[in-house]
Amino acid sequence: MRPTQAPFPATRLRRARQSPAIRALTRENSLSVSDFIWPVFVRAGDGIEEPIPSMPGVFRRSVDKIVEAAREAADLGIPAICIFPYTSIEERTEDCAGAWDPENHANRAIRAIKAAVPQIAVMTDVALDTYNINGHDGFVENGEIVNDRTIEALVKMTLSQAEAGADIIGPSDMMDGRIGAMRAALETAGHQNVMILSYAAKYASAFYGPFRDAVGASGALTGDKKTYQMDPGNSDEALRLIERDLREGADMVMVKPGMPYLDICRRVKDTFGAPTYAYQVSGEFSMIQAAAEHGWVDGEKVMMESLMAFKRAGCDGILTYFAPAAARLLNAQQ
Repeated sequence: MRPTQAPFPATRLRRARQSPAIRALTRENSLSVSDFIWPVFVRAGDGIEEPIPSMPGVFRRSVDKIVEAAREAADLGIPAICIFPYTSIEERTEDCAGAWDPENHANRAIRAIKAAVPQIAVMTDVALDTYNINGHDGFVENGEIVNDRTIEALVKMTLSQAEAGADIIGPSDMMDGRIGAMRAALETAGHQNVMILSYAAKYASAFYGPFRDAVGASGALTGDKKTYQMDPGNSDEALRLIERDLREGADMVMVKPGMPYLDICRRVKDTFGAPTYAYQVSGEFSMIQAAAEHGWVDGEKVMMESLMAFKRAGCDGILTYFAPAAARLLNAQQ
């Protein structure tokens, strides 16, 4: 039961806000550079940093430039980087075989980062959308995104990334049963220490638009993803999905998108106490950037306030494109 406060004037809640020092002493939540995972986009080529128009300040990078980004992240104290591949329409196929090719952009980037910056953790994305001519996270048969055949491909993709040196596997596909299949395959193949951060509660959201531009999926996608991603109106379902994935062997769980679903983050953390993450997705990032560029908001202050919201909602960490900028601000405050 909440303790009873003395009536005014014995209780003056403004006492705890009277100075920066007192506010620091009574602050309930705080941000740290160690809270961040930085998502980055890798593409073919050498020496390339290609701006993404719908994500101001974000680039598609060739593998050599991804290594430079990983070095920058490590120097700033960011503990992990998450790799997403950009593939052209010409690189996509019906069988999605590029997803588990040892020489695909993502696997080459994993190996290069682990060779050059071994201290940083490398997270990957497991889904077929960036290799699929249909733009979906799973195989499409007669207009249906099929579950079990897709899992077989996702397991191959998982093992390919683990062999390349990934520290954390990030299944973002939302197929039923994929966590158990991936965990069993990793154990059997001797990758017992590879972690799974499951996109366990991933909603069918309109906030992903700029990301699909970034990975080349906007023009490829046929239909929508509502038969496998969550209905934005559902909350209890998220808890069932989280419980299932934890039982199947997920080490950590994620809610995606982030800010529109802070209530889900809070429920997940309060219910399970498991390591809980949120993805501040491309649409969230781009809206803040666009408003800042127009002078409508103070970009730095809104960035930091938005990130603090995740900690207040119970998140242990945040995937965010703001990671380097936020890290610089936090480091400057030390």
